[in-house]
Order: sequence, then C-alpha cells, then structure tokens
Amino acid sequence: MKLLFASDIHGSALYCARLCERIEAEQPDKVILLGDLLYHGPRNDLPEGYAPKEVIPLLNHYKDNIVAVRGNCDSEVDQMVLEFPCMADYSIILADAGVELFVTHGHIWSPSSPPPFSDTAVFLFGHTHIKQAELIGDNLVVNPGSISLPKDGSRSYAVYEDKGFELKTLEGSSIRRIAASPR
Repeated sequence: MKLLFASDIHGSALYCARLCERIEAEQPDKVILLGDLLYHGPRNDLPEGYAPKEVIPLLNHYKDNIVAVRGNCDSEVDQMVLEFPCMADYSIILADAGVELFVTHGHIWSPSSPPPFSDTAVFLFGHTHIKQAELIGDNLVVNPGSISLPKDGSRSYAVYEDKGFELKTLEGSSIRRIAASPR
C-alpha cells in the first residue's frame, strides 16, 4: 500500500497544483490530507497563490482517493464545496498488517498532548508546519510539514510505502526515511 500525506495547503492554488503534480508522479493508493485545506486563518499570512476557489476542483479531482481530517482553519462551509468528507477530528487507517495510523490535524492532539491510541500506532499530524519523523516513546510521530506555509524552510509531504515513511520536498526529493515499526 502506498499513501501520500499532505497538510496545511491553506488555500494556495499554486502549491496545491504542485501537490497534484506529486500525486500524479507518486500514484498513491490514497491521499491523506491532514487539515487546513482552503483558508489561511487569522495567524497566517496569505500564502503565495491564495485562491481557495481554485483549490476546490484540484482536490475534488481526487475525491475517491482522499481521506481528510479537519484542521483548525477548516469549517462546515468547506464540506459544502469539497466532495469528500473533511470534518472528522481524526481517522484511524490500517496501512498494512501491524501498522495502524492515527491521523489528525494536531490542534486537538499532538505529541505533547497525545490521543488515546495503541502502543503500535503511528501518530500523524500537521498544524505546526514543521516536518518531523521520529520515535517518541514507543510511537513513531510523523508530520509532513506544510505545502504552502512551511516554517522550516521547505514545502514538503510524506509517503508511506514498504512499511516506512519518507519525507519529501514538494519537488519530490527525499529528506528522510524511517521505518513504521522501528522496534
């Protein structure tokens, strides 16, 4: 199974289009969006290419392959225009035998305020706009970073394949790979 994780598009049609190019190149079985899809929120500057109405058809094109969770900048009106569910606070995905993924945005649960998930779960979140892939306690924690407003210098996403996660730049270059079951 191949999964692509992206977060914090914040209404940038420019970078959402670049994400769509990566989706086409990666050919994942599912695209997992970790929230903050259409709007920038009051604490963020407008991202380059800010055009939420243009982001809608870009994402809806993949509606049959998207699993999405709600970010702190997402609202009920977003669900009216997006053709895939996007209002859940979290989702649990069984990626492969023995690999359980807990996916959320990160404003409710985070590594410092973890959800009640099993010791074998991988915790995936966005929200901070900072990419991360590390073992914290007994759990692997992965944040794909931000597509449009990175706070760590590069726009990025993550790919799960062959029981491991790879952080990649929006250009597709590998940043880091880590096993999903590091024990």
